[in-house]
This record gives sequence, structure tokens and C-alpha cells, in this order.
Amino acid sequence: MKYKIIIDNSAEKDFIKFPARDIKKISAVIDSLSETPKPIGIKKLQASSENLYRVRAGDYRIIYAIAEEIKIVNIRRIRHRKDVYRGL
Repeated sequence: MKYKIIIDNSAEKDFIKFPARDIKKISAVIDSLSETPKPIGIKKLQASSENLYRVRAGDYRIIYAIAEEIKIVNIRRIRHRKDVYRGL
């Protein structure tokens, strides 16, 4: 069963500022999360109080939470790898 993808407003604002070639790559990764929310290469974030995960999309990282019981993937943050962990 497919998971519904929800993107937080702050993540969406960051996302639309990226170059077009990066947007295509990131969109493909986000779309694949609806099929497999825990793909190969996923990392669970240890420092967070929530169950947050991160997946790579080139030089960018997508931080998200999974609500298994209601089949939702909530995208919290999409940023360049050097900035993504600040303020988590």
C-alpha cells in the first residue's frame, strides 16, 4: 500500500529555491518514499527526540518522519548536506 507524502511548508520553501536539475533528483527520491519509506541507505537520526530518518539525494538530505499506522511520510526538511542538521 502506498504512503501519502506530506511536505511541511518550511521544507517546500527551501525546495523551490534549488536548481532545476537538483529538484528533479530530489522529487524522484520523494516519490519513491511513497512506495518504500525505508529504502536502502536510510539513516535513523539519533539526536532527535522523534523517530526521524534521513535519505540522500545527491548533495541534499531529506529529513522525514513515518507514521506507519496511518501510512504517512512527513517531509520535515530538505536542505544541502552542510546545513540540514542545524537546529534539529
